[in-house]
Amino acid sequence: MIKKSLFAGIIVAGFTLSAHAADKWKIIHAGTLLADAREEVKTEQSIIIKNKNIVGLRDGYITASDIDGATDTEIIDLRDQFVMPGLIDAHTHILGQQEANSREKRVTRSSQYTTLMGVEFGMRTLRAGFTTIRNVGADRNAIFAYRDAVNNDLTIGPRIKAAGQTISPTGGHGDSGNGFRDDIFPHPHSGICDGIAECRKAVRTQIKFGADHIKYVATGGVLSRTATGTGQQFTDEEQVALVQAAHAMGRKVAAHAHGRVGLEAALRAGVDSIEHGSYLDEGTADLFVETGAYLVPTLIAGYTVERIAMERPDFFIPAVRQKALEVGPVMKNALKLAYDKGVKIAFGTDAGVNDHGTNAYELVLMKEAGMPEQAILIAATINAADLMDLTNVTGTIEAGKEADIIAAAANPLEDIGTLMNPTFVMARGTQIDLDVPRPADLFPWPEGY
Repeated sequence: MIKKSLFAGIIVAGFTLSAHAADKWKIIHAGTLLADAREEVKTEQSIIIKNKNIVGLRDGYITASDIDGATDTEIIDLRDQFVMPGLIDAHTHILGQQEANSREKRVTRSSQYTTLMGVEFGMRTLRAGFTTIRNVGADRNAIFAYRDAVNNDLTIGPRIKAAGQTISPTGGHGDSGNGFRDDIFPHPHSGICDGIAECRKAVRTQIKFGADHIKYVATGGVLSRTATGTGQQFTDEEQVALVQAAHAMGRKVAAHAHGRVGLEAALRAGVDSIEHGSYLDEGTADLFVETGAYLVPTLIAGYTVERIAMERPDFFIPAVRQKALEVGPVMKNALKLAYDKGVKIAFGTDAGVNDHGTNAYELVLMKEAGMPEQAILIAATINAADLMDLTNVTGTIEAGKEADIIAAAANPLEDIGTLMNPTFVMARGTQIDLDVPRPADLFPWPEGY
């Protein structure tokens, strides 16, 4: 009885000490500040941070003595830097990326090992200036474990919103058993479904285990190891059932879609975002505007697979190489058309197709496609936060939001490529060490990386 009471007292004391831990204050002196990508830049600004949260902005460079109650205060000097909100990537696959012998590794790696891979790839992403990601399909147990560890401050990484398994028809783009013997993949994962009832159940199963949103394949894809093209795979009725099931349980829906017919079927079904949108046309763009869905263009994915197919012709099997050569070149035109027609654009890369940490090259490709810098930054902050229901948490630098802040040496409104090499990254009030050697990539990237 005495031991039990003593133990209880230690626990209570521990909680008491934790509850009264001193607040950590930081003041960032920002030479140039873009607090909201929709607004004008300001100069000589101070950002006041208490623990994880922004508590205010002030003109000029203030000190701790200017803040009531601030005792433990760090001054961060970014007076010669361009400061802005952390970037948001609304389309990642954070638990893996293309590599040699990937198929063998797919059937030998444990879920636990995959989670730890995600930790490394997440840090590469965070050091690249992306403080929030939306993961759109992965091993369910692995991604939810990683998301929860980051979001509960057990490990450092980008804030994560995660789908569970990708919802796919049997043999479709999201069926990970494609090309394997049935004794290697004897059972389909919980996202494989056919028919209206199975589709509803697959959605509900992901939500049961913790999915923040649902991702399904409305059409075929480039990297699936089947010669099934990029046209519609789920029927119209199945897509309606998928979306209705998700919305009924309070989850948004992202639809992977390349071909126009399947893409438009997804829009009519009521999806919240289309991922890729490669073959959209003017009529499709009008349907986007009518439904209010976002386009997440992922130009870097098209760029990457096309480049691999041309420079390393034996890397993909013939069916995949052919799709890579066909889809990659059309994606920029689709984004330009969509932007000119007023489609809402949210930034996303499909990272995992490209190497994690190279996410910001998407910004350059969006500029090359014809989007102005300010619109690109809005897509990578304001719009991506809105798509992910994080408007009250991140996307701007203002009082009440979490301190997701990055800096660059030059003005990205004049040179968007400067964001490929951020000079400062803070995620939820924690400054990230950027002085880490970069690992070898699949192939050399353009100058600037």
